[in-house]
Amino acid sequence: MITSTTPDPVSTRNEAPGGRTRVRPSRDDFDTFVVARSAPLLRTAYLLTHDHALAEDLLQTALAKAWFAWRRIDGDPEPYVRKILVNTYATWWRRKWHGERPSDELPETAGTARSEAESVASATDLWRAMETLPPRQRAVIVLRFFEDLSEAQTAELLGCSVGTVKSQQSKALAKLRIDPTLSLHDGTPEDLR
Repeated sequence: MITSTTPDPVSTRNEAPGGRTRVRPSRDDFDTFVVARSAPLLRTAYLLTHDHALAEDLLQTALAKAWFAWRRIDGDPEPYVRKILVNTYATWWRRKWHGERPSDELPETAGTARSEAESVASATDLWRAMETLPPRQRAVIVLRFFEDLSEAQTAELLGCSVGTVKSQQSKALAKLRIDPTLSLHDGTPEDLR
C-alpha cells in the first residue's frame, strides 16, 4: 500500500502528546476566520480605544501579527488573536502622547442644571471615566463586562493570574465609583443609589 507524504492542503495534522491528533489551521482558514470574527474583534478594539479609526488600525495590526503566527496556533484561534489585540493596545497606549498641555486657566464648566440630553451624556461620561483607567484595568473592564468573559478567560487572555484579574477589576471599579463624571448632581454615584 502506498501512502502520500504530502501535507493536507486544508490543515496540517501533527501527533500531540498522548496520541491525540492536533489540527493546525491553514491559510484558507485565516480568511474564513477574518470574515467570521472581524466584527466582534473590531467591537473589542473599539471598546479599548473609543476611536473608530484607531480601532480599525488596532484590529488590522493584530490580524497581521496573527497571520504570521497562524500555522503555530492550536485549536480555536480567537483567544490568541484577542490576546494579540489587547497586548498591542497596551503597547500603543504606553507609547501614545495623551495631548495634555499645561495651562494656567481652568476650562469653563457647564451649569449644574440637568437636561434631556443627559442620558446621551451618561454614555459619554462612562467613556471619559474609562479613559482615565490604566490600560490593564481598562482591558479587564472591557473583557469582563463588555465582552462577558469569565475571570479565568480574562486571565488567560491577559497572561496573568485570576487573582490579578480580580484585583485589577476591583481597583478599576473603585476608581469608576468615585469618578466625578459618573456621579449625579448630589454627589452620589448612580450605581450606589
